[in-house]
Amino acid sequence: MARPRSALTKQALLLAVACAATATPAASGAPATTGASPAFLLQLSALEAAVAKGELKKIGSVLVARHGQLLYEKYFAGDAETPRDTRSATKSVTSMLVGLAIADHALSGVSARVLPLLTPEHRRALAAVEPRKAAITVEELLTMSSPLECDDWNDASRGNEERMYLIEDWSRFFFELPLRGRMHLGEKPEEPRYGRFFSYCTAGVSLLAEVLQQATGKRVDLYAQERLFAPLGIAGEQWVFSPQGLPQTGGGLRLRSRDLLALAQLALDGGRFRGQQLLEAAWVRASTQPRARIDDTTEYGYLWWLKSFAGHPAFFMSGNGGNKVVVLPDLDAAVVITSTNYGTRGMHEQTEALLVEHVIPALAR
Repeated sequence: MARPRSALTKQALLLAVACAATATPAASGAPATTGASPAFLLQLSALEAAVAKGELKKIGSVLVARHGQLLYEKYFAGDAETPRDTRSATKSVTSMLVGLAIADHALSGVSARVLPLLTPEHRRALAAVEPRKAAITVEELLTMSSPLECDDWNDASRGNEERMYLIEDWSRFFFELPLRGRMHLGEKPEEPRYGRFFSYCTAGVSLLAEVLQQATGKRVDLYAQERLFAPLGIAGEQWVFSPQGLPQTGGGLRLRSRDLLALAQLALDGGRFRGQQLLEAAWVRASTQPRARIDDTTEYGYLWWLKSFAGHPAFFMSGNGGNKVVVLPDLDAAVVITSTNYGTRGMHEQTEALLVEHVIPALAR
């Protein structure tokens, strides 16, 4: 059954279009505002009614861009300058930074082994690790497919991120995890699609902070500002830091909604921004190709999620609370949905329903 739509008078629609057309341009590299059609705005008025009625809960902001133009920008909590804690959406930003480090020839590639890229102190402390641990690559961290027993979706997992936050040295936490075992029916286990077993592991992504710092010679937040954020006009970002002073590349980075849209638009445009190839197009393609299977409808790239919404293939950032930063290539569209339903059942389903029932139908008009 379709959601009820709130009625808009012709005068109100014209006013909404006028406001969209004259709004202040985005301060960062987010697409500039342009006029949206009355039909588009009417479709999204139902979204606003659903939020007002409490049918959609704790939605912070919704931004929609198409063909490089910002069509819709609505704040239900805070405003355009409010930093948004999108939790694990940070991981996709980390993927971009890995791509930049490879383009800068600071990192040899995704096949690079992780252990030699740690600090000398950690290399000495971990010198006697099991051979399969010593062979862990950057690609295994990017695809959540290392052989270690690390699963944030399992409260009993030794590698659950909540256990990592209790100790000082996050890198040692990861490498001291046991090797994962899998029971299977019959003598031979079934081979996973793409040759990898997926296991959601924030600790492995957090390790990339040390890897990137050792490779580039710069702390990750400084490298990100220089190579990614400043060129896009992004400023005022807020990182979470580990007890040892490393930025948390696995989650918690605060950005404005428009900053998130700028990053989505950059990915949609194949890494180009204002005529400059900021990210290599080949890296964007490689990052958003399926590398591991999560379930029957969802796959994973290099720290990007892959799924179809209402028949439209998408790649997206995702974080606790129901946060989604979605790229829809066939619609030439980018969408930011921020939400603070942290740790609640159905948080991601609500955001996906918002996207499928409201945003995509508006784009399809």
